[in-house]
Amino acid sequence: MSATTAHPDPAAPYGYAPEGKDNGIVKSKGKPTLHLQQGQEVIPIRARKPEWLKVRAPGGPNYLRLQQLMRSQGLHTVCEEAHCPNIGECWESGTATFMILGDVCTRACKYCAVAHGMPTELDWDEPRRVADSVVTMGLEHAVITSVNRDELKDGGASIYAETIRQIHERVPGCSVEVLIPDFKGNEEALRRVVEARPEILAHNVDTVERLMRAIRPGGRYWRSISLLGAVKRMNPAQLTKSAIILGMGETEEEIYRTMRDLREAAVDILTLGQYLRPSQHHIPLDRWVHPDEFRRWKEIGERELGFRHVESGPLVRSSYHAKEQAREVEAGGPGAITEILDADLSDGAQIDPAEEEARRAYAAVPVQPRLVQLGSL
Repeated sequence: MSATTAHPDPAAPYGYAPEGKDNGIVKSKGKPTLHLQQGQEVIPIRARKPEWLKVRAPGGPNYLRLQQLMRSQGLHTVCEEAHCPNIGECWESGTATFMILGDVCTRACKYCAVAHGMPTELDWDEPRRVADSVVTMGLEHAVITSVNRDELKDGGASIYAETIRQIHERVPGCSVEVLIPDFKGNEEALRRVVEARPEILAHNVDTVERLMRAIRPGGRYWRSISLLGAVKRMNPAQLTKSAIILGMGETEEEIYRTMRDLREAAVDILTLGQYLRPSQHHIPLDRWVHPDEFRRWKEIGERELGFRHVESGPLVRSSYHAKEQAREVEAGGPGAITEILDADLSDGAQIDPAEEEARRAYAAVPVQPRLVQLGSL
């Protein structure tokens, strides 16, 4: 008798058929399952999390206050929509990640708990309400993300930019971090967000190149890498950030290669966390990643590859400890790309001249040879 994870074709469709007249919106439901093999019989059982992934259920006074605030403002948080395991800790400490552009995503990534379908509205008053909530919460660091809105010409970039401006205007001492979609490679949309001057601009690659098309069909690996490089060309001082989710079938070699690709795009901050299957309708869990492996990736990322900060652990998500990450990086000095690249060489490390030239290309108009212009991806 053995417990094994079921691995159907990664390209097979996940999610469930919409029930009733709900505009095709699909929300995840159910709990992750493993399958128990007993002779010829396969019995579905609930996945058992290791001890290091167990967290206290949310429900403290600050959590309830923040929940009420979000409801009263008609706002969404990725903490709730994506079933984040850290919601209790973060909300109790008075931090949350606002999710703008609604709560229905036009893409259906096979590992994501956010509802998908065709959005029916666009709320132009949302930036003001987000800024109001930032004021009420007394935030020093606000994190903004969104669903994908592929049906919009600019992918929602205008609302991102206005949200950044409103927060800066209402709370001058509050830094703003945005976690943006790829805008389908629209460089003008990206420029709109960059010119609003967020303190940190994040875009998550999420997985390795081999798995991208199968589990993130709306995304393109090199489009994401190119977007992060384009940010540095538009503003070399802009701090950038990305994330990789482990446990979806990637190999160690692929993790390293993805980290290296992100570093060659001069990404400053990297987060790595464990994939937690939202339901049996999402891609199966491949493995539980031990905390020791996460610590090793942090060391490789910071000491060998030169990321300015790596947040790596089973429960880490892109915005986990975001304020602390920002402060740590700021304490290290400005985020100019030339300083980052010079730092790579300051410890006497031997770097291939061709690789160094490719890295420095991100500071100028040309792109790295393996990359192509955003709009063509």
